[in-house]
Formats: sequence, C-alpha cells, structure tokens
Amino acid sequence: MTRHIRFVLLTLGALVVTAPFLYMLSTSFKHDTAVFDLPPEFVPSDPTVDNYATAWTANDFARFFSNSLIVATVSTFCTTILAALAAYAFARFRFPGRALLFWTMMLGLMVPGVMLLIPQFTVARTLQLTDTLSGLVVFYIGTGMAFNTFLLRGFFEQVPHELDEAMMIDGAGTVRRFTMLYLPLARPALATSAVLAFLATWDEYPWALTIINDPAKQTLPLAIAQFQGQHASSWGLVFAASVLSLVPVLVIYLLGQRHFVSGMQAGALK
Repeated sequence: MTRHIRFVLLTLGALVVTAPFLYMLSTSFKHDTAVFDLPPEFVPSDPTVDNYATAWTANDFARFFSNSLIVATVSTFCTTILAALAAYAFARFRFPGRALLFWTMMLGLMVPGVMLLIPQFTVARTLQLTDTLSGLVVFYIGTGMAFNTFLLRGFFEQVPHELDEAMMIDGAGTVRRFTMLYLPLARPALATSAVLAFLATWDEYPWALTIINDPAKQTLPLAIAQFQGQHASSWGLVFAASVLSLVPVLVIYLLGQRHFVSGMQAGALK
C-alpha cells in the first residue's frame, strides 16, 4: 500500500513539474489566434512550425544563440577548472587563513545576486568590461566559483589519504597528483559542477541586461525578451524561442546525467 501511495505522489509531483514545459511546448506549435482558446487545446488541432522558423530568423536570434553558447561554454570550462583547483587546495593543504578564506567564499552564497548588480557594474565599468562578452564571462566565473568549490571540496576530501601518500612515495608532485589521481576520481563531481555552471550562465538575465547594450553582444535571454511586445506578445513565438533555448541545456544534462546524481551526493552531502 505504501508503495502505491508513493507511486501516486511521485506521479503527481512529476506532472506538476512537467506541466509548464508541456504547455510551453504545446503553445509553441499554435497559431496566435489559438493560444487563448477556451477550453485550451493541449494538443493543437492545427499545429504549425512557423513559430520556430520565425524565432530562429527574427531579431538575429541565431547570433544571440551563438553569443550565449560561447559565453556559457567558456564560463563553464573556466569555472569548473578553477573551482577544482581551489577545492583541491582547501581539501588537501593546510595554510594560514584557510578556514577564513573558505567561509568567506561561502558567505558570498548568502548574498542575493541582485544586491551585487550595482557594485559589479561599477567594477565592470572601471575595468572596461561593459558591452563585452568578456564582462559576462569574468563575472559568471566569479559568481559560480563559491558553490562549485564547495561541491568539489566535499568530493576531494573523500579521496583516501593512502592513495595520495602512495603517489608521493612514487615521486609524484602536487600537479601530478591533482591531474592523475584527483581529477579522474572526481569525474562525477566535475560533471555535476559543469552541468550546474552551464545552467547558471545559459539563462542568466539580470547581469546580461545590466552591462550589455550593444545588440550584437546580447545573449539568448535578452533575445527572448525582445519577442514580447510593449502592448501585445506573440506567445507562440516566445515559447518557440524558449524551446529552442532549451536544446543545449537538455544535451548538456543528458551527457552528464550518469554522473549527476552521484556527484551531488558525494559533494553536497559530505
């Protein structure tokens, strides 16, 4: 009986989570005149793919897609590597101020990102990073470092000290132990870190809106917002653009799915 109740609850939870996505997918195939039909059609009787064709070709959507892909890929790679190096240092080395530095990074996780927009913009303007993709990448790396360091540190601390000492006896230095021992063992955690970093940067909107004014440098969330007019919106077009923006996210998640759950458990539950 308990198993049946659990199954029903999980099914209801899955429906609640997937319902918005299914509605978005359904609406993306509708004509504008059918979007607000009552009762709504969850399976369009007259589906169309024109929304997808228009979304991809209108307002330089392909350029924005490319900008987001570049920014998210570079940010994800740099965040994962730098967080792994920091986590390795916090997990395996003892140095003055180690605990203070780590908990200072953790303290940054408690500050809402919106509160940092003004000081971040001031720094970006001083460094002449406004209206550049580099400005997005640098600050995405900075904002993603703390959580990913926390996640990877928990995993590195679980690596047996005996393995580390065995490599030291064989003459392996710090860099070799990191690349030959810790990184291979940390593949689940690294995959989790990469997926989370990509998700955080791919659909980020407030910071991109704050520092990017040049239309050629705008990212995908800004492009989708442009499909919403001041007085009316073509929701079929908006949802088609949203579905297109989900494709890289789904690909990244599917590639890292095998390691995702184990990585979260190993790092966050340490």
